[in-house]
Amino acid sequence: MFQPDQRHQKNFSKASSPPAAAGGSEGTQTADEGRRDGCGHHGELVAVGAVPAAAGAGGEHLPRLHHPLPVPLRQPAQGHARRDPVDRPLPQIRPVLQAARGERPHRARRAGQGGEVRAEVYTAMLEEMKKNPESHGGPPDCILLCRLRELVLRELGFRDIFKKVKDEENAKAMSLFEGVVQRNDEIEDDGKRVENLIRGILAGNIFDLGSAQLAEVFAKDGMSFLASCQNLVSRPWVIDDLDAFKSKWAKKSWEKAVIFVDNSGADVILGILPFARELLRRGAKVILAANDMPSINDVTYPELIEIINKLKDADGKLAGVDASNLLVANSGNDLPVIDLSSVSPELAFMANDADLVVLEGMGRAIETNLYAQMKCDSIKIGMVKHPEVAQFFGGRLYDCVFKFNEA
Repeated sequence: MFQPDQRHQKNFSKASSPPAAAGGSEGTQTADEGRRDGCGHHGELVAVGAVPAAAGAGGEHLPRLHHPLPVPLRQPAQGHARRDPVDRPLPQIRPVLQAARGERPHRARRAGQGGEVRAEVYTAMLEEMKKNPESHGGPPDCILLCRLRELVLRELGFRDIFKKVKDEENAKAMSLFEGVVQRNDEIEDDGKRVENLIRGILAGNIFDLGSAQLAEVFAKDGMSFLASCQNLVSRPWVIDDLDAFKSKWAKKSWEKAVIFVDNSGADVILGILPFARELLRRGAKVILAANDMPSINDVTYPELIEIINKLKDADGKLAGVDASNLLVANSGNDLPVIDLSSVSPELAFMANDADLVVLEGMGRAIETNLYAQMKCDSIKIGMVKHPEVAQFFGGRLYDCVFKFNEA
């Protein structure tokens, strides 16, 4: 087993340089003190209530226990074939190492054959878990497999292998931001405008280098946000609560929304930020929760602060909308998936009175937390980008999930 690296404490910010941690008592556990084997265990998101046990386990409820894995790949669910998660290509290592060679060639050369050795070690871990599921810290699920992959990469010294790609895609997306929000603002009908914003989130979510198929498409042809908007699969989506959400949108304005963001580039800049801006315009306080550390091409907390600072004008406005109520929080997470019982204490404190939680992306919203029951309204939104997940839901690859639950 690889030893997790030590990470420094971070907190949250009004999209500026990170200040000292705010809120909480003197006895509040620090981020470093709360870490458990690198899993980022700090505190529990208060919005999470009792959740059903994994599908197929009898449907009983577990009070105050958050089970983050809704796709029961270790247990048969109604109408779905059983699939051992160790056989899934979710936590691929060799394609990521190949990408690392392109992004960090000098470091990759220094790693030499070590990369192949670690890939073999990772493969051996998977084979061992097939024989003994408890051999590496618990039954194999997407959180454990992703963590093992990240530890292998960090052991090799690859801590932000897609940094160059992220910076380039962020720059492209920022140049398009004004045009995207302008087109949204030109839609007078509230229902049509929010549907356009939701479609924008789904279109942006395709920029995901954690999907082998999409990484190949990106490397070959690049990606167009506008084309992605136009080419979304037709409704109804595999999970489609958009009409119910539009009805609630017409009747209610939320006071505080917490949005767990996903990828860099078009995803966060052209998808999430226009939606967050619309919530701000309706009077909400918006907290954007981003990863503590790099993982694939997910946006990190410091990167998101920098992006928003660049997008705001001299008056602190985001395309004409006051952004003083837009906060950026460190989620305490370092994976493309998330366990909401292990967020940073700062985020747990900030989210205490949230009345809307949004989880975005296949990892955070679908492979984990899809069936998590919240104490407030919630949205789980993302694109299905792994064939195994599409098969599980009986939907299409690149189908869309928009799950809305009222408290």
